Amino acid sequence: MKKSIAYAAYEPNKPLAPFQFERRDVGVNDVQIEILYCGVCHSDIHQARNEWGNSMYPMVPGHEIVGRVTKVGKSVNEFKVGDLAGVGCMVDSCGHCPDCQDHLEQFCNSCVYTYNSPDIHNGLSTYGGYSDSVVVDQRFVLNVSDKLNLPAVAPLLCAGITTYSPLRHWNIKRGDHVGIVGLGGLGHMAVKIAHAMGAYVVLFTTSPEKALDAKRLGADEVVISRNQDEMSKVSGTLDFILNTVAAPHDLDQFMALLKRDGTMCLVGVPDSPHPSPSIANLIFKRRQLAGSLIGGIKETQEMLDFCAEHNITSDIELIPIQKINEAYERILKSDVKYRFVIDMESLKS
Repeated sequence: MKKSIAYAAYEPNKPLAPFQFERRDVGVNDVQIEILYCGVCHSDIHQARNEWGNSMYPMVPGHEIVGRVTKVGKSVNEFKVGDLAGVGCMVDSCGHCPDCQDHLEQFCNSCVYTYNSPDIHNGLSTYGGYSDSVVVDQRFVLNVSDKLNLPAVAPLLCAGITTYSPLRHWNIKRGDHVGIVGLGGLGHMAVKIAHAMGAYVVLFTTSPEKALDAKRLGADEVVISRNQDEMSKVSGTLDFILNTVAAPHDLDQFMALLKRDGTMCLVGVPDSPHPSPSIANLIFKRRQLAGSLIGGIKETQEMLDFCAEHNITSDIELIPIQKINEAYERILKSDVKYRFVIDMESLKS
């Protein structure tokens, strides 16, 4: 067993604090990674504060992990000591259900998440990336390019794949008109990726001050969604909308912007339901309302390779682990552009 140091949530209403635990020994199919950087996802806050009602304590959050391989099992053939590697939201699945066979492990009923999930190896809970190391089955370890700014790669393991997967699934291509709703951690990645795919990107925001930044990131047009005149001008023009907003809001105003056969995909999970969209808004233009999770391991690797090819990373603010509680409060105030990433070297200080 390897002793590991981390920051953990001990109770829903208490700040995260230092924590020590033991990682399992490296098995024949395992990869041990020294964690260099870990992104901070809004879902970390939901889980640490038990806002989804399934939290197990103590909890070590973090599922946007980038690091360097320090040890491999004897059957590992894709990684060697010294390689850069990443770990995202999953660390295991059954491997034989239809979803796993289709490389869609995120939908497997036995999917094991990187933290706050039953650990099949010891019967306890999985511990995530707010720690100095992790041991993961090679099937769930990803190759990371050395061409990109490493700290800014970390959020790709969640925010990147969460936005890439639906854009890829709905076959976004050059010339398509794509709407992105919201310019936060997910939205800013969606703008970058859709732009790199060749789409004409329309960013929807309630904040006029975000217009210049949206265009810097790759938006061709910015629409203030509270301005009905601006919304009317793009009515019926969009092939696809990726809605990243995690707060309940009126979906109908965006459904009306789709062309016939257009799709709006939701990737944000609100803490209470959205108002139901008008059925007529769907029926009379054969529009679709859909949802998407993250992506499977194969698609996540594809996303990382795509981002390396197009020089895409997340816009980040790098912080020491000692500022994680402050970072949580700033995320809730939308006071970050656009993702926090923890420099795990700070654990040693």
